[in-house]
Amino acid sequence: MGPSLAHRIRIEAHAVWLAARDSRTPLYAKLFGLLVAAYALSPIDLIPDFIPFLGLLDDAILIPIGVWLFEKMIDSAQFAEHRAQAEIAARRPVSWAGVLIVVAVWGGLALLVWSMLVTAYD
Repeated sequence: MGPSLAHRIRIEAHAVWLAARDSRTPLYAKLFGLLVAAYALSPIDLIPDFIPFLGLLDDAILIPIGVWLFEKMIDSAQFAEHRAQAEIAARRPVSWAGVLIVVAVWGGLALLVWSMLVTAYD
């Protein structure tokens, strides 16, 4: 089974981001590519994901169309180069120790704030 749609969209959006920052990319393509990448990588969607069916519509249709249009604006070999870089970046190992540290710090801060609020309003 191949990669999920979400994984492919992340790879394509990262490739667009890399290509938009490339000096070989024409200005009009840079501007469009930055817009596509910013939207694809943004945690806020035009249509929120929690809305049934419509929420995933932008991820499944709008972003691929934007990537396709951007790909038509630049040299195909250049985009293939950036797609390969994005694939390599996606395969980097995840530091679970780092994740645990960040979660522990956030948990500690939340506990500290909660205890301060409890003592302040006691």
